[in-house]
Amino acid sequence: MTTTPKSGELANWKINLSYDGTDYNGWQVQPGDPTIQGELQAALGRVTGESPLPQGSGRTDAGVHALGQVASFQLRAPIPPENLRRALNRTLPPAIRVLEANIVPDGFHARHSTVAKTYEYRVFLERPLADSNRVVECPPTLARYVYSYPWPLDFAALQEAARLFLGTHDFLSFAATDPDAAARGGGKAPPHAEPREEEGGQPNAIRTIFGSSWEPEPMGKTVLFIYRVRGRGFLHHMVRNLVGTMLDVGRGYSRAEEIPRMIAASSRAVAGPTAPARGLFLHSVEYPADEQAPPS
Repeated sequence: MTTTPKSGELANWKINLSYDGTDYNGWQVQPGDPTIQGELQAALGRVTGESPLPQGSGRTDAGVHALGQVASFQLRAPIPPENLRRALNRTLPPAIRVLEANIVPDGFHARHSTVAKTYEYRVFLERPLADSNRVVECPPTLARYVYSYPWPLDFAALQEAARLFLGTHDFLSFAATDPDAAARGGGKAPPHAEPREEEGGQPNAIRTIFGSSWEPEPMGKTVLFIYRVRGRGFLHHMVRNLVGTMLDVGRGYSRAEEIPRMIAASSRAVAGPTAPARGLFLHSVEYPADEQAPPS
């Protein structure tokens, strides 16, 4: 089993990383803006003298966090995986940490090899009891990582709404649209306005959701509602639009029974608002076991 590449031999690398996306303009490199991909590429250059552009499993938006993002790239540097992990963490900003580094078969690609992803969205309840006027202030230690929600929520209604997204559907009603950005671009829609997968996948909006559920997490006198969704792929802003729609159901602004109609309409205008980026985490990414095994 190879643990260190031979000198001059091009090796395929896979890294798992976690980051606080608050101060970054998303994953993808953008001129003049701090991004996760840009910081990682720069760190590789400082450590190895090579600057490959790491390919992520998906392009998280500005302000979105990751517990288990995956990236792949190729290097010729003969460095042991654990040494690379430690060296990268010494030079990366504190908000980005490489959790694991491995040499993988040449066919592995962080985006193309993905078989499923799980996202997590965290909602802080300012009014945890529907029959109470008591307002709980969101602690500053949580504020960057949750949507502090000002209305009481019916947990059973949230669960029923989440169940209705299971299966294969056309999720165009929950894809991002940005007419203001299109106008700024001289009438030409920006790339992310297309109903594409966030990593540039299929051109249509048909996606399969394997798991979709809410879970309460008591924290002393405070309560978080956590939404977890697992699927093959997701449209740009799709998870945040699902969450915004379900929160409208949870506070009684709309009903769960309306969700099938929203899906069938294939129109962003019929679904709920986009939940803020700060509550969203890329939780984990799944791959075929054989594509992750170290080359022999």
